[in-house]
Amino acid sequence: MPVTSVIKDADTRSVTITARFDASIERVWRVWSDPRQLERWWGPPGFPATVTEHRLEPGGVVTYSMTGPEGDEHHGRWHVRAVDPPYALEFEDGFADADGRPRPELPTGLIRVALSELAGGSTQMVVTTTWASGEAMAQILATGTDAGMTAAVDQIDALLERRTT
Repeated sequence: MPVTSVIKDADTRSVTITARFDASIERVWRVWSDPRQLERWWGPPGFPATVTEHRLEPGGVVTYSMTGPEGDEHHGRWHVRAVDPPYALEFEDGFADADGRPRPELPTGLIRVALSELAGGSTQMVVTTTWASGEAMAQILATGTDAGMTAAVDQIDALLERRTT
């Protein structure tokens, strides 16, 4: 399992997931930058994702849906704040309606992705999600999002093994 730690910190209103992959930093970056690869892991197991818009640039938008085992759809939207390929990505992740419009009544999280090269050609990925308030964090964690994101990240290894370009 590539996930090496999951740290929940109520004081900083954050969850940090750290993972290591036996792949180059450029290869790991592609699981974020290629929408077809993102679809293969962004949803937790049993909730495959479909990316409908993917503009991975400052000010860009990524819209997606995840379909549950019962056919239920869950829509989301990223507002991309910063991109520094292949090292960093920052975006606001929130719920969306079926047309990809933000649902402002639900909390958003600021997600920061940091990739770093390790000895031997492997890559460390640190994904930190921060919420504006403790209440927002509690509301999202009550849905199981932390476990879902951990399971989603654990799927990246299989995708990297396929040597998809």
